Amino acid sequence: MLDVGAPAPDFTLKDQDGRPVTLRDYRGVADVLLVFFPLAFTGICQRELDDVQARLSGHDDVRALAVSVGPPPTHKVWATQSGFTLPLLSDFWPHGAVAQAYGVFNADAGFSNRGTVAVDRSGVVRFAAMNGPGEMRDHTVWAEALAALRGG
Repeated sequence: MLDVGAPAPDFTLKDQDGRPVTLRDYRGVADVLLVFFPLAFTGICQRELDDVQARLSGHDDVRALAVSVGPPPTHKVWATQSGFTLPLLSDFWPHGAVAQAYGVFNADAGFSNRGTVAVDRSGVVRFAAMNGPGEMRDHTVWAEALAALRGG
């Protein structure tokens, strides 16, 4: 996992609508909460992304980007069925390359662990935590990540 204070690796991934999303486009504009999740259509991932979406409502200075190895069409169906408005980014090919760059890829499982990375608007990692598959993130992780972005 990346260390706090490290530069966040840049990436461009397609969202659920097939549009490219590039991390560096948020520099100077907004802080970013990267939420790596194993797979769509799973109970824990559903609850976590529901929670992220609810907690970031009203935080216009923070953008949440959810990242998984699933393909955009799968993310599109899941986002539509679940009412997700945050971008669900596909780290499909090269398989898990972004998750690997952030140190959250689970090579044995073939998908990412539950990584939570807060990147400030200058592109620096301010918070990083990881849980394995089947281990739900503690609900306080979102508050800790947001506090780290605000310097406290």
